[in-house]
Amino acid sequence: MAFAMELQHILEQKVKEAVQTIFEVDLPSVEFQPTRKDFEGDITVVVFPMLRWVKGNPVQIGTQIGEYLQENVPEISKFNVVKGFLNLAVADGFYLNFFNTILNMEHFGYQSPNTKDAIMVEYSSPNTNKPLHLGHIRNNLLGYSVAEILKAAGHKVYKTQIINDRGIHICKSMLAWQRFGNGETPESSGLKSDHLVGKYYVEFDKAYKAEITQLVSEGKEKAIAEKEAPILVNAQEMLRRWESGDDEVVTLWKKMNGWVYEGFDITYKNLGVDFDTLYYESDTYLLGRDVVKAGLEKGVFFKKEDGSVWIDLTDEGLDEKIVLRSDGTAVYMTQDIGTAIQRVTDFPDINGMVYTVGNEQDYHFKVLFLILRKLGFSWAEKLYHLSYGMVDLPSGKMKSREGTVVDADDLIQNMEDTAAEISQELGKLDGYSDDEKKKLYRTIGLGALKYYILKVDPKKRILFNPEESVDFQGNTGPFIQYTYARIQSILRKANLSEIPSALDPKLDVHPKEKELLKQLQLFPGKVQEAADNYSPALIANYTYDLVKEFNSFYQQVSILGETDKAKRQFRILLSKKVGEVIRDAFRLLGVDVPQRM
Repeated sequence: MAFAMELQHILEQKVKEAVQTIFEVDLPSVEFQPTRKDFEGDITVVVFPMLRWVKGNPVQIGTQIGEYLQENVPEISKFNVVKGFLNLAVADGFYLNFFNTILNMEHFGYQSPNTKDAIMVEYSSPNTNKPLHLGHIRNNLLGYSVAEILKAAGHKVYKTQIINDRGIHICKSMLAWQRFGNGETPESSGLKSDHLVGKYYVEFDKAYKAEITQLVSEGKEKAIAEKEAPILVNAQEMLRRWESGDDEVVTLWKKMNGWVYEGFDITYKNLGVDFDTLYYESDTYLLGRDVVKAGLEKGVFFKKEDGSVWIDLTDEGLDEKIVLRSDGTAVYMTQDIGTAIQRVTDFPDINGMVYTVGNEQDYHFKVLFLILRKLGFSWAEKLYHLSYGMVDLPSGKMKSREGTVVDADDLIQNMEDTAAEISQELGKLDGYSDDEKKKLYRTIGLGALKYYILKVDPKKRILFNPEESVDFQGNTGPFIQYTYARIQSILRKANLSEIPSALDPKLDVHPKEKELLKQLQLFPGKVQEAADNYSPALIANYTYDLVKEFNSFYQQVSILGETDKAKRQFRILLSKKVGEVIRDAFRLLGVDVPQRM
């Protein structure tokens, strides 16, 4: 229910009508902006662009239009003109009307579900040779949140991931476990199962480096030693055996991947993300070859003298890209072409896909999307790469081969511990049981982590500071959660059963109430904007602005202490609705809100 947009539409027609009536000119468009805080008004008409069609002094033009609007638009109570800006004050009745309409509306700002195109959102997509790490956390949080935002904007959404469960990386872990593991299992080691597999990926790298050093000391050039190190050659041989279906290798592969999946499931649950469907590279790596052969016949691709197949994208400002090797085997691009087509086969209602992948793959997705369009798939026009920057810690970059990665599990626990430490220092938890405290620490810690990452535009690189994220002041998750809990405290003290289901539209509206109502009006448009831009940051920062506005209202206007019954009831209901919007906005970010803090 976008009241603000409805009013703007009315005003646009009336401004055009005013210009036609007063100046006998057809105005093609009208530019609006929110009124600046230091001027009186709610919405501003920018007069300067009109000077192309209406000649004269902008202040005089604005004044004449303002007089016409005040006389002919009941929603406009008064106006003022500052230079070329016509500031319009909207009548209190308009805002009360809006509030009465949304008062009992569940999930105000959300569109009716499944009324728009179905979209598949891919995120996470990890390798099965190590646990999830901090980079995966940003990927998962972005993908999950974008999926939830698209749902709130009315789209049917399928959440998916493609698990990279084959290739040399998993063979390295498998080979190291065979050589150095002595039959170690998650049960015997006490390690979380995906951490156990990651341990042997690190062990492989140690052995590999030792062999390179040995070969170099024997006179080999380093580049040759890196290719001829026996442990790498053995891993490559293991991959060939896997591809040929060798029972022993496939059995080991299934066992170790099974360990990883068990570990991933625990991490996903702790992080609060989920998937509707899964794809595995071991099932999809052969897809796409037939599509390439068909495209070759249509002239989309061309074959070089060595038999390899390419596409020429130089006319598009890109370069030539290989899609089949000379021996007929696929490259990653071939697999991605085939997987995209397979997804539409599996879910025929899909009319768009979002790929949540780091910005190092920007070029890959430009090429992929262009190839699919050239192959003639209509849905290829609605493919989007949700590209994001790296996440760094104050301690520096992460390297999984060297075991210096920040594991997602460790970070989640660290956030919970940090939240516990800060909460205990603030001394706000009197009367809480140990279980209630632990649940609250998890809610605050995860909320801090998710909000800190999601409030930043996806394309920007992040320096993640755990302690800074758990601050109870400023633009942080805990600050917003605390405001929500404060609202719940107000509602517990209020007698909601005595409050009417609608308000008197002639009630006087305090300026702080009006600012809060104006902020609430923006929510539906912000959900749609976030969906259009695939940007949870827009929701996060909207919520912070709403909370700042509420806290200003809370500090300057009495709520439960108001003696006028109608005003007290309005302020309680306004607080309640603000709380609901905070809850629903945070739900789109995958963040929980506590009833008490």
